[in-house]
Amino acid sequence: MPAANAASPWYKHLWPWIIIGILACSVTLTLSMVTIAVTHPDNLVNDNYYEAGKGINRSLDRELLAQTLLMRASVHLDDVTGEVDLRLSGNSQPATIELNLISPTQPEKDRKIILARSETEQGRYIGQLNDKIEGRRFVELLGSQDDHVWRMFEEELVSHDKDLLLGDEPLQGAEDLKK
Repeated sequence: MPAANAASPWYKHLWPWIIIGILACSVTLTLSMVTIAVTHPDNLVNDNYYEAGKGINRSLDRELLAQTLLMRASVHLDDVTGEVDLRLSGNSQPATIELNLISPTQPEKDRKIILARSETEQGRYIGQLNDKIEGRRFVELLGSQDDHVWRMFEEELVSHDKDLLLGDEPLQGAEDLKK
């Protein structure tokens, strides 16, 4: 670009093009960010905070019931066969229980497994998992006793070489509810 003098038109100067380039990049990046935000909404945000708050209290009541019933569970996930073997101890032995493996950030990785009580061994429940699960998960175990649902809920690191133990940690958030 030849050297511009004061009498030459604006488009022959370098600085207006630099400023226009910065503004064009800014507008382009802003539009692309808006497009990404609109096409990929955040599904982790709960719009109904009041209902979620009431659900927390219901969950604590169910967890206190599990604690009152002295519920403990050991879960083994077999990576080869996909079998879920759960050993349950405590004062409740329902016919079926529900095991939920919840991913904290990716809902498509959540798994729900219905476990049936073994006819031959007391306290043993068996279910089937279709794919391999590894990483950090919220593990939720739901059962019932006398038409009341109990719940065990813990955050665990799921791996193929380690059994998951539920009911071995103190109940968080229920200090005020215990009397």
